Amino acid sequence: MYFYGTTGVNKNGHLEVGGVDCLELAKDFGTPLYVYDVALIRERARGFKHAFDEQNVKAQVAYASKAFSTVAMVQLAEEEGLSLDVVSGGELYTALAAGFPAERIHFHGNNKSREELEMALEHQIGCIVIDNFYEIDLLKSICIEKSTKVNVLLRVTPGIEAHTHDYILTGQEDSKFGFDLQNGQVEKALEETLPFDYFHVLGLHCHIGSQIFETMGFLLAARKIVEKMAEWQEKLSFESEVLNLGGGFGIRYTQEDEPLLPSQYVSEIIKEVKHLIEYYSLKMPEIWIEPGRSLVGDAGITLYKIGSSKDVPNVRKYLAVDGGMSDNIRPALYQAKYEAVLANKPLARANETVSIAGKCCESGDMLIWDLPLPETGEDDLLAVFCTGAYGYSMANNYNRIPRPAVVFVENGNATLVVKRETYEDLIKHDLPLK
Repeated sequence: MYFYGTTGVNKNGHLEVGGVDCLELAKDFGTPLYVYDVALIRERARGFKHAFDEQNVKAQVAYASKAFSTVAMVQLAEEEGLSLDVVSGGELYTALAAGFPAERIHFHGNNKSREELEMALEHQIGCIVIDNFYEIDLLKSICIEKSTKVNVLLRVTPGIEAHTHDYILTGQEDSKFGFDLQNGQVEKALEETLPFDYFHVLGLHCHIGSQIFETMGFLLAARKIVEKMAEWQEKLSFESEVLNLGGGFGIRYTQEDEPLLPSQYVSEIIKEVKHLIEYYSLKMPEIWIEPGRSLVGDAGITLYKIGSSKDVPNVRKYLAVDGGMSDNIRPALYQAKYEAVLANKPLARANETVSIAGKCCESGDMLIWDLPLPETGEDDLLAVFCTGAYGYSMANNYNRIPRPAVVFVENGNATLVVKRETYEDLIKHDLPLK
């Protein structure tokens, strides 16, 4: 078993994170429980930033908060000097409530509402990433009404297909996101935005997918965009100050996954962009990236208490836990895979193969198929690794199950950063018939 960050086995033979025993965490905060290794998040953030500093390249590393957005997480991103990527009014509100500097907030999304855009302008955020022609017109009208100027990037779909799951491909031509690079949409968008007095067009943005284990997709996207940048500088006198190549850097969920280090992704991107800029005799832009999963994914562990079991002779053994697709919908949504151990005996030899079922009323509520484990009993504690991205963010109240608490651990201390929902929370917005 590969342990991440500060995760390891303590003198009691229990799994610990950040110097805190997982059994104590479960006892103090209940289960299911999201646990975050703060030191590992800091290490990842510094790895990305250091890679740019080392090559003396002006850059912004923006945490893609859709991966995991809470007040405490946003404040941690600020402590590490990151910028912040938000994709909704709710994520923007969370960032502002956390005291995050508005000038380092970037607002994404393919269908931003008038209210969301007005909120962004009111708080003078760093930039808005324009996604489509509808948004150009809407944002123009708001800027005129408010007499407010705003920095914008244009989101480009460069026609690059990353090697990843179909549901999370975003850079290919057939995408709901962005202006297509191949059919002239980006050039038309530049022609509509560059002359507008209330827009400062900073540059271009693309995002080619998620959970990417190689750099070729990023390099191909950079080549296609920089080639066009040279064309647009001559034709439209447009000099891109920013080239944002998005995120999607992969993490290790299982033994089959082989991600690169943050420094490897960044160094390859910098090398290619520098080469292209020199080749086309352009001014070096700031390079922006947007890691989300790669900052928090493997820093998260979810703790579950094991309950019922079911043996199907000659087929499989099911073990049920006290959570499931209500706190981690990714296996049901797109067959995501995880590894896990028993937190109370992580080094015990596995002598059976089991499948971990959730408690939701769906046959598809399966967290892990065919997991090697030692013999288990009721109240054993299961620790599922690498649940830090899109677990809490996608958590739901299916079957009216309250969402779990979230705990940050660091240097032997555990801090509750999100309270566990109660049954009262579930009905607080319900209204009776009479």
